Amino acid sequence: MTPPLAVNTLEANTLYVAFALLPFAFAAAWALAAWRIRRGRPRREARLYSLAEVGAVVGSVPLLFLGLTSREGANALQLVPLVDLADLAGAGPRRIVEQLAGNLFVFAAAGCFLPVRFKLGLGAITAGALLAAVTLEALQFSLLTGRVVSVDDALMNAAGAVLAALASRPWWRRSRAVAGPEPDPAVLRSAGRDWRVTSFEVSRGTDRAARC
Repeated sequence: MTPPLAVNTLEANTLYVAFALLPFAFAAAWALAAWRIRRGRPRREARLYSLAEVGAVVGSVPLLFLGLTSREGANALQLVPLVDLADLAGAGPRRIVEQLAGNLFVFAAAGCFLPVRFKLGLGAITAGALLAAVTLEALQFSLLTGRVVSVDDALMNAAGAVLAALASRPWWRRSRAVAGPEPDPAVLRSAGRDWRVTSFEVSRGTDRAARC
């Protein structure tokens, strides 16, 4: 069934607004990176982490919003795997693109950027994507959005996140490499020099501890 015109208009306008706000997203990533740099984080780490965080949010929110918008009609359940995908074989090109692209891109930004920002492996990404996809389908059903709650939709949502994670995998190692070490609380700064004070030195009252 072809979606109502109002839904198509809403989807188009949401995408237009999302693209129009991209400069503000880059500005937010730049401001977040600048804040991290001021707090002493390495420049490359600050920029990479900030871009990953903003990208995950900006790339996911518009598609999640569209996924939870209401459509005409009652909710329907399709719990048999691969039935909806088989139905697409006889559908028109527009419906095929809408269904495949729409479902694959819902969590693609999260799958792409989260393993760059956090130390997540492919297994964790897959499990998280499946959990998020099932949650989205459950919300669509419980909120009475007039959509078909389908196992195939959840599988494609998760597959999109995993494929995006695989595409960004070269950046995972780079993000680990640029991450600077956490500040060592045992290092005290005095007169521009670092002094490592041990409990033995403090208890003995050595000259080095005294200079600190």
